[in-house]
Amino acid sequence: MDFDYLKQKRVLLVDDEQELLDMVQSILAEDGFLNIATAKTMDEALTISKTYRPELAILDIMLPDGDGFELMEQLKRTADYPVLFLTARGEDDDKFRGFGLGADDYMVKPFLPKELLFRVNAILRRSYKGENPIAKLAGSEIDFDRAQVIKSGEPIPLTAKEHDILAALYRNAGRIVTIDALCEAAWGDNPFGYENSLMAHIRRIREKIEANPSRPVSLITVKGLGYKLLVKGR
Repeated sequence: MDFDYLKQKRVLLVDDEQELLDMVQSILAEDGFLNIATAKTMDEALTISKTYRPELAILDIMLPDGDGFELMEQLKRTADYPVLFLTARGEDDDKFRGFGLGADDYMVKPFLPKELLFRVNAILRRSYKGENPIAKLAGSEIDFDRAQVIKSGEPIPLTAKEHDILAALYRNAGRIVTIDALCEAAWGDNPFGYENSLMAHIRRIREKIEANPSRPVSLITVKGLGYKLLVKGR
């Protein structure tokens, strides 16, 4: 399972139909997006954005207290991040207006889930190209792009399995990740029987990321449940 740091981006969904919000949120979540906020009105979206700080907005045009064009303009006054319009209005004039205001893409309902995911991921790759995801720990840093740990200024390479395990932990930073989930992340859809191998990998990972591997402060064992990774700032 490849680590995709773009799936960590905060997404704001705005639509006045709860069924549509639930569907889009489910589509994104199944693809690995975990940081999703929803709003049903323009006012609610503006309020949420002040503290949530979106990194991608998916907006409907027709809202009870305004329209998506006006909402995009107000959102972009405080932060410039990509916007995808997802709307039933498919007229050329609406598309031209959306793109003219700076929208990154425009989709018309109904839509195919795979197409939505393709466009969302394409927007994020374009908008955040070249970002280097670094996980800052108590005594080291994990550079996922380069598959290495930096400790005391020295790079330490990660194996593919170590990378996959750390990626799964980082996606859920601060939360318990079960042994089964970590085995699945590293060994695929049939993870049974890999518990001992996982423990061996955890030991080697601790040797790379911890200042004192026998007393870990970043990769913590939760007895009987699994492990969690403590990341600075998360």
